[in-house]
Amino acid sequence: NRGIFPVFCVCAGKDMGVRRLMEFLGNVVPFVSDMPKVVNTEGKEVAPDSNGPSSLYFFKTSVEPHIGEVSYFKVMSGKVKEGDDLTNANRGSKERIAQIYVVAGPNRIKVEELQAGDIGAAVKLKDVKTGNTLNGKECNYKFDFIKYPNSKYSRAIKPVNEADVEKMMSVLNRMREEDPTWVIEQSKELRQTLVHGQGEFHLRTLKWRLEHNEKIAIKFEEPRIPYRETITKAARADYRHKKQSGGAGQFGEVHLIVEPYKDGMPVPDTYKFNGQEFKISVKGVEEISLDWGGKLVFINSIVGGSIDSRFMPAILKGIMARMEQGPLTGSYARDVRVIVYEGKMHPVDSNEISFMLAGRNAFSEAFKNAGPKILEPIYDVEVFVPSDKMGDVMGDLQGRRAIIMGMSSEKGFEKLVAKIPLKEMSSYSTALSSLTGGRASFIMKFANYELVPVDVQDKLIKEFEAKHAEE
Repeated sequence: NRGIFPVFCVCAGKDMGVRRLMEFLGNVVPFVSDMPKVVNTEGKEVAPDSNGPSSLYFFKTSVEPHIGEVSYFKVMSGKVKEGDDLTNANRGSKERIAQIYVVAGPNRIKVEELQAGDIGAAVKLKDVKTGNTLNGKECNYKFDFIKYPNSKYSRAIKPVNEADVEKMMSVLNRMREEDPTWVIEQSKELRQTLVHGQGEFHLRTLKWRLEHNEKIAIKFEEPRIPYRETITKAARADYRHKKQSGGAGQFGEVHLIVEPYKDGMPVPDTYKFNGQEFKISVKGVEEISLDWGGKLVFINSIVGGSIDSRFMPAILKGIMARMEQGPLTGSYARDVRVIVYEGKMHPVDSNEISFMLAGRNAFSEAFKNAGPKILEPIYDVEVFVPSDKMGDVMGDLQGRRAIIMGMSSEKGFEKLVAKIPLKEMSSYSTALSSLTGGRASFIMKFANYELVPVDVQDKLIKEFEAKHAEE
């Protein structure tokens, strides 16, 4: 009836409590034939029948010196023996089981065959990851027993000695195979290697293993925040790039308009700046869905051939380069429409690099005059709190610029639903544990981008300018 849930205190490393646990499993836990049928990903029941089709579920991967990956599995149905050819239901690849073992502590005992309900291990499989299912012929089972929780704590990681970067990454990727709840990310945008885990202690464990087992000294840093930049009004600018140093020089002049963009926005026939009208005649439109979210719409409105059409891709390239390093803080820019309406070129000195630089600088100047704003990532957060700690947690959330969306009771806990800036979630896992004695938990997922407060924007810009001046 699943009415009793025994708890055992065990330290496998020091062999404390292990025997008691194993005796309990042997004496009390039902035999496999007495267990209820399991359900595969298609919702079909699968009986632990040794005469059924062969199906293995891989629940753990470890890496051992001089051996490589050791893959642990449970036989869900049928049998498996040395030399069997199986198909990976998750990846479509073929695997031959060269040798199979049962494991007792650090010892592996070679066996010829395992059957439904048995737990075993295989070594040096080509393409099997934790959570994969291997099947025999005429079997297409797939199991998905392990649901990994979303990461709650992140830090940037770097070796103390720069020469250890490659070694550190190799070890991190190997450790990721052993524990999929460690998520390793090399962020091009933030220019950091990030490690995501379940909490501060989880990452401290990773640090300890790197330093004691692998002899790699590492340090953690605060991860940078993936801000975005956008604009709130239309603006225009022009820029002339001119360089002469004997022989062929460089010349390109670009006049453009920028404005905030939303899907379906029509293009006005005219724009007015400082009492002067600028007529628009659309010759070509390019809509680009940006890798980092949002769009750039690029419009060619050149009339009379003041800029040759062959230079338009170079202008767009310059604008894209500036959007990848926004003018305010170097963050990605998004949701902008750019209209190139005028310019000049030289019959000899004009080339692609000239117009790329002219487009980049004209865009940067116009962007700064268009009511630029910084956007920050907002996360939907659900916090599960014991009732007696509700006030403490609420007070802490308010100090994190949280917007409380709702409250409810669920399974003996109070559930708080809030929207919180990612910047404020950096050490929330540790803070929540401290506030509640480790009795609260939370989940978070990305929601959207929203404007930062004015004081926060001013601070971010000053920090960026100070860092830029130092460099």
